Amino acid sequence: MHTIRVAIDGPSGAGKSTLARAAAAALGYLYVDTGAIYRTIGLYVRDQKIDPGEETAVAEILPEVRLELRYDVSGGQRMLLNDRDVSEVIRLPEISRYASAVSALPVVRAYLLETQRGLARKNHVIMDGRDIGTVVLPDAEVKIFLTASAKVRAERRCRELIERGTPQPFDEVLQEIEERDFQDTHREAAPLRRAEDAALLDTSALNFQQSLEALLKIIRERTDL
Repeated sequence: MHTIRVAIDGPSGAGKSTLARAAAAALGYLYVDTGAIYRTIGLYVRDQKIDPGEETAVAEILPEVRLELRYDVSGGQRMLLNDRDVSEVIRLPEISRYASAVSALPVVRAYLLETQRGLARKNHVIMDGRDIGTVVLPDAEVKIFLTASAKVRAERRCRELIERGTPQPFDEVLQEIEERDFQDTHREAAPLRRAEDAALLDTSALNFQQSLEALLKIIRERTDL
């Protein structure tokens, strides 16, 4: 079976997960949120009280981690960590920092690489993250770099946190996003960058429906759907 692989990369808060999930539902593809996978690793590292930047210590606990991706009736991805559903707790702001730190470790990226590629071999997928088009699926049929200004991303993140009942001041959210951008683009292991053959989609001036339509247009044009 020849599968179609859609790789969506971009900075934190660009709306990758929400848009990728909606596009996957529209096309009947499997949605894979790789950020949630790294967040789950980050959660386990935090729970074990390990410095997420200590590669040797993190490597020692990786064999203890049992990750499972499940999908609910609406197609939403659920993350299980050692049989525990952690889909909500991994979205806490604190876990973002752990996820960013562990995702910079080559040992963690190597550990998860085959898992991600295996999903793409068996299914038509839309996979989003930081290095999908450059490292995980470098020969993907469709590559898209999805972005928005830091200010717009912070505003969207603030609204999301309010809806979850965990509001944060705008200035704090903006600072966290700018710090995450710097970390993601300057790390040694698979830094965030736009693949040479990736289409650029800036959603700063677009609402959700407009962004989704633009995303689907790119996918359909590149796959002749």
